[in-house]
Amino acid sequence: MNIKKRILVFPCGSEIGLEIHNALEYSRHVELYGGSSVDDHGNFVYKNYIGGLPFIYDKNFISKLNKIITEYKIDYIYPAHDDVVYKLAKNEKKIACKLIGPTDKTAEICRFKAKTYEFFKNLLPVPKVYENATEIKRYPVFLKPNAGQGSRGTFVANNKDEVEHYLRRDKSLLILEFLPGREYTVDCFTNRNGKLLFAGPRVRARIQNGISVNTFPVKNKHTFINYAEIINSNLKLRGAWFFQVKRNSYGKLVLLEIANRIAGSMALYRNLGINFPLLTIYDMSGINVRILQNNYRIELDRALANRFKIYLDYDEVYVDLDDCLLIKQNLNTRLISFLFQCVNNNKKIYLITRRARNLGDILQKYRINHLFDKIYKIDNKQAKSDLIKNSKAIFIDDSFAERLEVYTKKRIPVFSVDAIECLLE
Repeated sequence: MNIKKRILVFPCGSEIGLEIHNALEYSRHVELYGGSSVDDHGNFVYKNYIGGLPFIYDKNFISKLNKIITEYKIDYIYPAHDDVVYKLAKNEKKIACKLIGPTDKTAEICRFKAKTYEFFKNLLPVPKVYENATEIKRYPVFLKPNAGQGSRGTFVANNKDEVEHYLRRDKSLLILEFLPGREYTVDCFTNRNGKLLFAGPRVRARIQNGISVNTFPVKNKHTFINYAEIINSNLKLRGAWFFQVKRNSYGKLVLLEIANRIAGSMALYRNLGINFPLLTIYDMSGINVRILQNNYRIELDRALANRFKIYLDYDEVYVDLDDCLLIKQNLNTRLISFLFQCVNNNKKIYLITRRARNLGDILQKYRINHLFDKIYKIDNKQAKSDLIKNSKAIFIDDSFAERLEVYTKKRIPVFSVDAIECLLE
C-alpha cells in the first residue's frame, strides 16, 4: 500500500476507538482522525481530533458526517461502537467513503441477541430463551437487553417476582438461562475472500462494566476454532471480528454474542503480533495478508490511565541526575521518554548535577552521555537557579528545596518525578 489512508474513527473515545488508535498510531500507511459527538477521552488521545459530530440519532447525521468526510478527505470510517456499526452498515451506500464494517444483514444479526440466537440455534449451542416468567422451571435466570453492549442493563433474577420486577422496568429484556461457567472471547480475522485466517480464544478472567480487563490466551483451542469456522461459514464477515461464549452448568460452550468490529482487549493478541485494525485496513485495500503469532506467555490487565493536555510553552529543560533521572541505580524510563520527546521537538536539554565523582562513567554506563546539550556540574554551595537564563524553561528535580529555590527566583514551572506524566504527549 503506497498511498497513506485517512481513517476516521468514530466515536474515538470508546474503548474500541482507543484500541484502534493504539494499533494504528505508528503505521506509516495510516493518517488517523478521531471523531466524537461529545468531548470524551479521545480528545486527549487523537492528535487529529474532530469534535461536535452529530449523534447517530440526529436526522441529519449522514449528511453532516459526509461533510466532514469530504472536508478531511477521509478514505475509511472505522466505527467504534455497536450502535454506530449498525447505523453505518444500514446506510453504507449513503456514506461518502468506505465503511470498515459488516454488511447490512450481518449487522442486523449481530446487533440483536434474539436474532443471533434464532439464526444459530440449529448450528451452535445458544442460551435457552424464555418467552415469559411462567415458562421458567429453573432459577436463577439472566436478563439482558436485546441490543445492549457490555453488562449495561443486565440482571440475575432468583425467582419469578424478581423477573417480573425487572420486566416492569424494561419490557424489552430477554429472559435467558443462567450460564454459571467461565466466559471467553474469541478474536477472529476473515479476509476479503471469506477465509478465516485466525481465531484466538482468550479467557475473560476479570470483567468490569462488561469489559474484559484481565485476559490471557486459551491453550486448548479446538472447540473455539470449530465455533469460529461455523460462524464464519454462515455469516458474511470481513476483517476483524469476535464472538463470546460462556460455559453452561454442564460445561458446554454457549454462544453469547458476535460482533464484526474491534474489541478493546484485542490488544492482547496485538502484542503477540496480530494487529487486527491494521490487518483489516490492508485487506480492505486489496492487500493479501498473513498471520504471524509469536509464541510466548502473555497476560493483559487493564486499568484507568491518565492522559493530559498541558498548555505550556518552553524551549529548554533543566533536569537533575541522582534520584531523578537515576532512581535506585536504574534509569527513570518515564523521564527518559520525555527527554527523547524533547529531542524530537528540538528542545534543549541541560543536566544539572551535584554528583562529585565518576559523572562521565555513570553517563556512559547508562548510555546517556550524548543526550544533553550541556552538563553543569556544581558544588553544594551553588544555586541551580543561577544556571537558568531562559524564562521559557522548565526545571525537573526530585528535591522540593531545589524546586522551591528555582521557582522562587525564576518563576518557571518546576516538576517532581511524579509529575512527568503530564509532560508526555
